[in-house]
Amino acid sequence: MQQMKGTLIPIGGNEDKGLSDDEMDTQDFIDEGILSHVVNEAGGIDAKIVVIPTASSIPVEVGENYLEAFQILGCTDVTVLDIRSKKDSRKQSAIDLIKNAQCIMFSGGDQSKITDRIGDTEIHDILVNRYQNEEGFVIAGTSAGAMAMTKEMIAGGSATEAFIKGAVTMYKGLSLIPEVIIDTHFIRRGRFGRQSEAVAKFPNLIGIGLAEDTGMIIKNGNDCTVIGSGMAIVFDGSTLTHNNEKVLKVGTPMTMANLRVHVLSNGDQFDIKNRKVSVLPIEAPFI
Repeated sequence: MQQMKGTLIPIGGNEDKGLSDDEMDTQDFIDEGILSHVVNEAGGIDAKIVVIPTASSIPVEVGENYLEAFQILGCTDVTVLDIRSKKDSRKQSAIDLIKNAQCIMFSGGDQSKITDRIGDTEIHDILVNRYQNEEGFVIAGTSAGAMAMTKEMIAGGSATEAFIKGAVTMYKGLSLIPEVIIDTHFIRRGRFGRQSEAVAKFPNLIGIGLAEDTGMIIKNGNDCTVIGSGMAIVFDGSTLTHNNEKVLKVGTPMTMANLRVHVLSNGDQFDIKNRKVSVLPIEAPFI
């Protein structure tokens, strides 16, 4: 496993954006919210942040929401980069923004749009190179933006057909962190089954299911710390004693024996390489 110098922050979607009218809620967002963690990891409120709403079907509105959220946090240099085609990815103005940003924030939507419009472009190469080699460089992504970070990317799948072969659709992601498969909106949309099938297809990879308003700060391409108000579910297929995914016909119920699953919350840690959990003591403060 190559040690990365940058930081990844995948988010499960629907993260708090500080838009509540309640002053205490707004203060919690500023002090403890996921986007506050993103800003801190990037170097603080003067960091150059570029929001990319490529995955969204309403990129203008989504971009404006993030501009407002980062403004509430006091950020001074936030730009929306609206990429709607491969041609847009090749514009020098877009390339220059990616070269100079300290933080890239991918929005939610359709993760396939991210890989189709940005994958295998100079922007993609810059993102990978900077993530591998630059300390303090942050790539954050919510929902689709989180799922696109992987190599084996979940592109779709039905929660109602959980544990049926063929319920999950896989696609190639940006390969920022090829050791994992990320799924989002995990609890609310009942995605346990489709992540299980994804891990059955690639049992050497770690499956990470992120609840809404929940994320992970991933350092060195390996060390994960849970942030936010919900749960992160970690799937480890390395312990499987039975996995019949390869021999089944599509539409057939699957069997997986001894799949290891961890339920983690705020402050808990996971070591990808060693597949090891470190859980905060009960009396530890919320981070």
